[in-house]
Amino acid sequence: MPATKTFHYNSIDAQGRKTKGTLEAANEAAATQLLRQRGEVPLGMSQAGHGLNQDLKIPGLGNRVKLKDLAVFARQFSTMTASGMSLLRSLSILEEQTASAPLKRATAEISSDVSGGVSLSAAMAKHDRVFPRLMVAMIRAGEAGGMIDRALEQVANSLEKDTALRGKIKSALTYPAIVLAFTFVMIAAVLIFIVPIFEAMFKNLGGELPGITQFLVDASHNMWWIGPLFLTVAIGGSIAYKRRIRQSESFRLSVDRLKLRLPVFGPLLRKLAMSRFSRNLGLLLNVGVPVMQALSVVGETTGNEVINIAMRDVQSAVRDGQPMSSALRRHKVFPEMVTQMIEVGEESGQISQMLDKVADFYDREVDSAAESLTASIEPIMVLVMGSVVGGMVICLYLPMFTIYQNIQG
Repeated sequence: MPATKTFHYNSIDAQGRKTKGTLEAANEAAATQLLRQRGEVPLGMSQAGHGLNQDLKIPGLGNRVKLKDLAVFARQFSTMTASGMSLLRSLSILEEQTASAPLKRATAEISSDVSGGVSLSAAMAKHDRVFPRLMVAMIRAGEAGGMIDRALEQVANSLEKDTALRGKIKSALTYPAIVLAFTFVMIAAVLIFIVPIFEAMFKNLGGELPGITQFLVDASHNMWWIGPLFLTVAIGGSIAYKRRIRQSESFRLSVDRLKLRLPVFGPLLRKLAMSRFSRNLGLLLNVGVPVMQALSVVGETTGNEVINIAMRDVQSAVRDGQPMSSALRRHKVFPEMVTQMIEVGEESGQISQMLDKVADFYDREVDSAAESLTASIEPIMVLVMGSVVGGMVICLYLPMFTIYQNIQG
């Protein structure tokens, strides 16, 4: 018999009352199924004793809504509306349920606006820093077509897939980030603690230090200002870069073009952009968003200014009566397979289905590319770290060889 685990849950019963408690199940999926068999709608589920698995929260840096929190919000919203619960009641429950402070505040204001007669999409559009344009556009289309529950479900599916993709990219980059951080810490430790010991020994032995060893000694003496200066430049540069990215379209375009040309990461970023483009455009068209509006929203949700510029050109071409596929062919960022699939979709009248297939293909490509990236980066990082360690050891022992030669002479 498989071992069971304890889960804490929050749910809504058949009478619409919120309940919470614990239950025993083999896994989270089984626990969710047990709640549904009882006629309860699950809102949240967490395994007991796994408090250390929560995301690290740093004071002052928790003002942004994480994609994972937004995905959970959309899934819970979709579940409640699909079960027949009113928007106001769903929003009230979501306001109490969410742990994200900015998302909680936004939900409270949306609930107030909706109760005053404002549409859900219009209320959400006021909080553009919390809810992405894709989400607002799909909900607006769902309201127009009387299928808001379906629109919310598709939003939840899209956000969950995007969360999974980002998780895979982060996993691929975790190892090199840790190795680089450890390398910097090791360099600082050697300069602060090890180099002074060798310096005192060299002074006792006499003789002139080689230039590269003297450089290490000088760096050790000046660590008190080099370290803070390095951190200040890094933090200041990061802030300036983010500000320039937000304010300058030409700078964003240059940076995104450079990203796509990177030797190792470029192909992965391109596949990720194609996945988002295909998935988002397919979802918008599937729920009834007009083509022109869908192209505008998609350009801003792929996270790549190259595609955003391309979408503007495609909009202009479609407005003039040209097929979308022929306009996309003018932009090299789109592979031939993508334009061919869209062309077939235009001819058969099933463009959203074709876009979904393209997105599924690139999702698998991203998975494969992320695994290959991890496998190729590991030996490179080991080589880099070994070179740093070996170089510093040689620099510290080089004066000993010089002193030994002088003694022999």
